[in-house]
Amino acid sequence: MNDKELFENNCFPLFWCEDEEHFEQPQVQRKDLQTLLAELEDIKNKIDDISAREWQLAKLVKFHKEGFAR
Repeated sequence: MNDKELFENNCFPLFWCEDEEHFEQPQVQRKDLQTLLAELEDIKNKIDDISAREWQLAKLVKFHKEGFAR
């Protein structure tokens, strides 16, 4: 039998078995407070930047709809 026939007959290779010893447990990342605060500040800055872009796009859409395109 070839691999396709084995697959169709639900005969999977042994390495396809879900054995826990073959899977690594995810490592827990621990960060200090300063690192977390710096990451939080970066996230806040990105949110502020996105909000400013959103406001600018809303202004442009309003300007376009109110007659610039006429």
